[in-house]
Amino acid sequence: MDRNAPKPYLSSMKDRIRQIMESQHMTQQVFAQFIEMSPASLSSIFNGRTKPTLNIVEAIKKKIPDISTDWLMFGSGSMYLDRNTAADAHAEPLPKNQETMLDFSEAPTLASDLTNPTVQNSNSVKTTRSNLVRDEIKIFDKPARRVTEIRVFYDDQTWESFVPAKK
Repeated sequence: MDRNAPKPYLSSMKDRIRQIMESQHMTQQVFAQFIEMSPASLSSIFNGRTKPTLNIVEAIKKKIPDISTDWLMFGSGSMYLDRNTAADAHAEPLPKNQETMLDFSEAPTLASDLTNPTVQNSNSVKTTRSNLVRDEIKIFDKPARRVTEIRVFYDDQTWESFVPAKK
């Protein structure tokens, strides 16, 4: 059996991280440095002391963009993205003066969309107040506190008091 062949399902995310590490032919120490993570943190994940966080997913995705995030996080799909999806992930961002267009031609399909008051069935989004006014009121119900005395206790059972000079 090929050791680097993707397994159909691994029981936990730490197993999938280990599989990525092994597919890259890296030791635990080298892989931790590769994804810019401390070796101790990676070790604690593999030993089960801590659970993998979104930061490790982002670090792996940053260094290995072809890795499938769905596979890494949930174990679904294949380990690597197919070529078309990977090409989309590497696509150049739009120039700053060009805006992306959202398609609102379809009716909402989720129950949460149906109850959201900002979605209308006329295929438009209801505008909200664009210039919200926020008044902030600070309430001071206590006067500022002042130090009146400082006591220092010593191990020979004595103490001293210090009182600040009054201004």
